[in-house]
Amino acid sequence: MTAVTDRVAAAERGRTRIADRVVAKIAAQAAKEAVGAPGKDAAPPHATVAVHRDTARVRIGLELGYPGDIGRRCGEVRRRVAERVKALAGMEVPEVAVRVERLHLAEEGTAAEGGSTR
Repeated sequence: MTAVTDRVAAAERGRTRIADRVVAKIAAQAAKEAVGAPGKDAAPPHATVAVHRDTARVRIGLELGYPGDIGRRCGEVRRRVAERVKALAGMEVPEVAVRVERLHLAEEGTAAEGGSTR
């Protein structure tokens, strides 16, 4: 037999399973990237996930600066989390639930928060 015929097809070799906690860490980091630098009293985003085969449903808890466009910021978090989990874990993310746990005053001139300073 030649080396080519001795190879096992990729689909028959098995699967790699990525632990839920790893997917949660990816999601939390992606949310942190989307939110930007937190205020000095802000807790970092945290995530919980439910993985079934190649699909992950994600819940993110985070703090946001205020004033700011909270809806737009949550949309940015959803998009960033979905794209990073797909890119790094190879999973579809049909649902990203964002829970804003706390609002804190944005520092003066913080453009990343999307707020106006008056």
